[in-house]
Amino acid sequence: MTTIPRLGALALACACLSARAGDVEVLHWWTSGGEAKAAAELKATMQKKGHVWKDFAVAGGGGDSAMTVLKSRVVSGNAPAAAQIKGPSIQEWAREGVLANMDTLAKAEKWDELLPKAIADGLKYKGSYVAAPVNVHRVNWIWANPEALKKAGAKLPTTWDEFFVAAEALKKAGIIPVAHGGQNWQDFTTFESVALGVGGADFYKKALVQLDAATLQGPTMLKVLETFKKVKGYTDKNAPGRDWNLATAMVIKGEAGMQLMGDWAKGEFVAAGKVPGKDFVCAAAPGTAKSFTYNVDSFALFQLKNTANQKAQQDLASAILSPEFQESFNLNKGSIPVRLGLKLDKFDDCAKLSAADFVATAKTGALVPSIAHGMAVPSATEGAIKDVVSQFWNDDKMSPAQAQGRLVTAARTK
Repeated sequence: MTTIPRLGALALACACLSARAGDVEVLHWWTSGGEAKAAAELKATMQKKGHVWKDFAVAGGGGDSAMTVLKSRVVSGNAPAAAQIKGPSIQEWAREGVLANMDTLAKAEKWDELLPKAIADGLKYKGSYVAAPVNVHRVNWIWANPEALKKAGAKLPTTWDEFFVAAEALKKAGIIPVAHGGQNWQDFTTFESVALGVGGADFYKKALVQLDAATLQGPTMLKVLETFKKVKGYTDKNAPGRDWNLATAMVIKGEAGMQLMGDWAKGEFVAAGKVPGKDFVCAAAPGTAKSFTYNVDSFALFQLKNTANQKAQQDLASAILSPEFQESFNLNKGSIPVRLGLKLDKFDDCAKLSAADFVATAKTGALVPSIAHGMAVPSATEGAIKDVVSQFWNDDKMSPAQAQGRLVTAARTK
């Protein structure tokens, strides 16, 4: 007789648990080694809360493929709970009326106090939160293999003149000077670091954020384009189409000396068991030590009809900004926490340098959004400029002056 109430209680408990648990489908493009480890942290966090994680990973470092898939899903009325979207694209999706208002959660957990205002503003639409930020990436990094530099008798460059001296020395030593993947977003990543290093933060903002025609047409931009094209001469013939993490692997193995890439590259070094300061070195890209181009990964949260799934979505957003997740995720990803005030005891010297520069440049005005990574201008404008940059990179017959003219035209794209 006593077993029946127990079974009833057990059934009731199971019913309650199933009522609380929901599906949380997350679209992202974290598929390389370090990134996959980081994504697994989020999955584990949600599973501990009893929810069913549905991984919706679409390979392709820049996220272009993922956005194509997402559009078809949203149009068909089958949006995921969250999708990796950032920068002005968040507002573009919000204008379509498909994102969920997260203000109740954000106010309860005091997001306005936890996040820098510049970051928080980018996660809102008409004053309401519609996305949750995961991290802050610094884009303007140079990564190098110290053994390769030593073999070539070269030093880590701090200016573009020094960069070409080091590249020439590596070339003479039989080492590929610059590991590069010939994809348009990688070309653009290199381009913006050159622009920041050659022209400085004020030039960068005028040219690549405000899209000021006079600045785009000026002599500094011409020098940027000349310097950018000179970098290509130190890449290898197999670069076209190479994924960024395979380029990083070339530096890890010592096949190449240097790579210009955001700090997600550090995740690859760490995943390979390499130690910063010993097996690899990190520094601001040439000429950019006092500037910081930021790329904030965030998840836009889509409107859902199912109550359990809505609860799972709220738990996802809450988990993303929790101190525990911010620490574990960013240790794997190579980025730094977006949440202010966290201790960085477990983070390496590259991350500590990044965090210090992030705070310092926010005060000086040299904290600038990455145009290459969707943080600076609307996606249509970014795409047009990106196309010009890659055409110039790949076409040896196009002069810097011709590329400059095309940039001015591309900047007018709406």
